[in-house]
Amino acid sequence: MALMGAFGRAMRALSLRLVLCAGAGAAIGMPGEASAQSFAREYQLKAVFLFNFTQFVEWPDGAFLTPKAPLVIGILGDDPFGGSLDETVRGEAVGEHPLEVRRYRNVEDIAGCQILFIGGLGKDHLDHVLDRLRGRPILTVGDTDRFAGRGGMIRFVTDRNKIRLRINLEAATAANLKISSKLLRPAEIVATGKE
Repeated sequence: MALMGAFGRAMRALSLRLVLCAGAGAAIGMPGEASAQSFAREYQLKAVFLFNFTQFVEWPDGAFLTPKAPLVIGILGDDPFGGSLDETVRGEAVGEHPLEVRRYRNVEDIAGCQILFIGGLGKDHLDHVLDRLRGRPILTVGDTDRFAGRGGMIRFVTDRNKIRLRINLEAATAANLKISSKLLRPAEIVATGKE
């Protein structure tokens, strides 16, 4: 069992290295595949990204409720992952923090969350959520249009069947999050209001 956990971690780390390599991104579909399969593959890869963000982001003291509290990857809004995110983080930990996935109905319910994927919200609702989270040590991630430009921290951009990252470093810094240069190097850096 421990060997499978180590193997899984190595494969996910390798996946992110391949994705980040030279900013090339990763293919999410093959020509001729059904769009449902392509969609599922895309979100399996995004689940691996979310897992790997735990390795490339540093949270400030006080971001965890206790020294051994779980590192929570939350989902607010539509959940496009199915079970792939749960499967990706099952049995994994970052230091003393076991990884856990939680789903939230409202922004007011979010507590003890370190990474939050925000999916499928309308522009006004997204702006409200980002305003409510501004300054909190929560890495906000999404794939909606202009997500990083609206104040989200990391936006997944699908470009010619590849996933690329747009990072709002200003928003992450305001929340006292430190993003590794290994994640920043292949990403496109954008500012609030400029995406």
